[in-house]
Amino acid sequence: MLPHNTMVVVADGHSATIYRNTAKNGIELSQTDQVTPASLTKPSQMAIPDEAAPNDENDEAAFAVDLTYHLNTLMLQQGMDDVAIIADPSTLGVMRKHYHKELQLRLRKEIAKTMTNSDIPSIQAALQ
Repeated sequence: MLPHNTMVVVADGHSATIYRNTAKNGIELSQTDQVTPASLTKPSQMAIPDEAAPNDENDEAAFAVDLTYHLNTLMLQQGMDDVAIIADPSTLGVMRKHYHKELQLRLRKEIAKTMTNSDIPSIQAALQ
């Protein structure tokens, strides 16, 4: 079971939706943010060489890096207590390489599954 106020991130290589668990007991998610490549700062531009030919795979990896840095910043600046991440396997693999140690300490659950187009009840069921 996820603690109250856990930040739940549902991501793929193109976008992410951030939810909060508002239930005192159990899981009841409410959406708090929608993240797209355009809405993030771009630390990945330093991580991926300029010579790399732009393609979907690089764009997806870049978004995963940028999203992870965004989550690290939220964790450090807003003092989040708990986080759960649901992402497709390749995005999750990239994200794991960039977790800050504080994010790692507060990570309550990781699920390697594509759920960005899923409804809230399906996401809640996956987190049970």
